[in-house]
Amino acid sequence: MIILKIIDYSSKYNEDIKDLLVELQEYITKMDREKYNILTDEYREKYFEKTLDEVNRCKGKMFLAIEDENVIGLIVGVINNENENTYDFIAPKRGRITELIVSKKSRLKGVGKHLLGAMENYFKEVGCEGVLIDVFAYNENAQKFYYKNGYFNRNIEVMKKI
Repeated sequence: MIILKIIDYSSKYNEDIKDLLVELQEYITKMDREKYNILTDEYREKYFEKTLDEVNRCKGKMFLAIEDENVIGLIVGVINNENENTYDFIAPKRGRITELIVSKKSRLKGVGKHLLGAMENYFKEVGCEGVLIDVFAYNENAQKFYYKNGYFNRNIEVMKKI
């Protein structure tokens, strides 16, 4: 049984957060059959900066899962839009989860579910009526996790290499 705390982002954990972002990118690059996803020398710093910038610009949040003062997971969410009403589309205000990472050693212990719940609660508090998440097609474990937590396919992107 793990004793878990979910907290708001704190800069004191920046290096742990960068480690988790790199861990996820390594995982994605290994499963990418087309080999489009890569991990560059600049990724660790630049992607972290991009993530913080996006959170700040888009009224977002980052929650951290802490066990024994170690970051074992994180979730990043941003406000995707305000209400959208055009001639061909009506959508309520939505949040978008851009990252959900649980360290390999802490998976299958409910950490992801706690992080997801914290972000969903934040989105509700700020008036969102839906949550969007892009999932890499080859990441079947992530897809199963989201389906199990009430998410469903809304759009499917298909691809062909030529």
